[in-house]
Amino acid sequence: MLVTALATRYAEAGREEKTQTLDRLCAATGWHRSHARKALLTAVRPKPANPPRGYAKYDTDVVAALLFCWTVLDRPAGKRLAPVLPELVPVLRRHNELDIDDGTAKLLTEMSAATIDRRLAPHRRPGRTATRIRAGSLLRNEVPLLAWSEWDNTSPGFMEITVVGHGAGASSGDHLHTVSATDIATGWTENRTVRMINGVGVALDEISRMLPFPILGLDFGDHDTGVDEILLRWCGQRRVTFTHARPAHDGSRHVGQKNWSMLRSIADEFRYDTTAELDLLNKIWAALSGLSNYFCPQQHSVSAGEHDGRRRKEYDTATPYHRTLRHTAVTSEDKAILADIHVSINPADLHRQIGAMTGRLHLMAADKTAA
Repeated sequence: MLVTALATRYAEAGREEKTQTLDRLCAATGWHRSHARKALLTAVRPKPANPPRGYAKYDTDVVAALLFCWTVLDRPAGKRLAPVLPELVPVLRRHNELDIDDGTAKLLTEMSAATIDRRLAPHRRPGRTATRIRAGSLLRNEVPLLAWSEWDNTSPGFMEITVVGHGAGASSGDHLHTVSATDIATGWTENRTVRMINGVGVALDEISRMLPFPILGLDFGDHDTGVDEILLRWCGQRRVTFTHARPAHDGSRHVGQKNWSMLRSIADEFRYDTTAELDLLNKIWAALSGLSNYFCPQQHSVSAGEHDGRRRKEYDTATPYHRTLRHTAVTSEDKAILADIHVSINPADLHRQIGAMTGRLHLMAADKTAA
């Protein structure tokens, strides 16, 4: 090519010869002198063996560690995962669950919610959301049935409960029942399975012993006459406020309408009616309590306002554990106990235990059905 042939001569020539070379190239090609000069200079410039690539800030080690953290917490959205990573990553490293260096850990804990969502997009299952019990906002429009104290959504101890029967769709017959209670202020959730529906009071006694604060009020929205009588008697004996929430707007109920995805994914597919299944379910709930209450961030609406003419809400994405720690109604002694428990928990191990026990539970029920 003419440019290549003239380029070496042009690079070594003096001023007068450079002018002559440019004249010759322009006459032969019709190019402008500036373009011809650039072509001659580029032709003799050494080309890199590999073209430079953009710098990848988050390498495969960072993404792999992110994927592990995301899985341990049951695949939350980036807005909920990002705030908890600075706490979760050191815990997993301390328990030898994450084998990463300090640089990788720093990148992981500083990752933004938007970046997390982009990096995890290929791993999300389309059409499904993460399954967990989480607390939302509650529009109180309750009918007081038994009032010992004024209902207060901001104070720990006022809880929504529901009772789920494990009859595989059948309401009759002897089967297990699970009582689930979610504290409205903190999002703290405890589950307990009992053999018969008349054991709901026993389940509440056990749940109250597991909570880091006393039960002050119960809201039961299912309107089951048999359960109502048990709850009224239980609350009356313990001076606990008891209410029924009237049907409210979509998304306004903590447990009854939208917060049962995790419980049902674990225990709603089959019929459970044996002692072995009862024991296994309660072991699952104990492990789930440690994972979800201490490490799973939950989105709480804390304020609403207008920005540029649009109504926007602000959310708190703390874990129930941290909401409980920062509340003045919880005693210093209880907070110290919670902190000791938090330090001892290996969330990755709890995640594995829950998966293994759930698999055993489903296998037990399936074998029973096949027989």
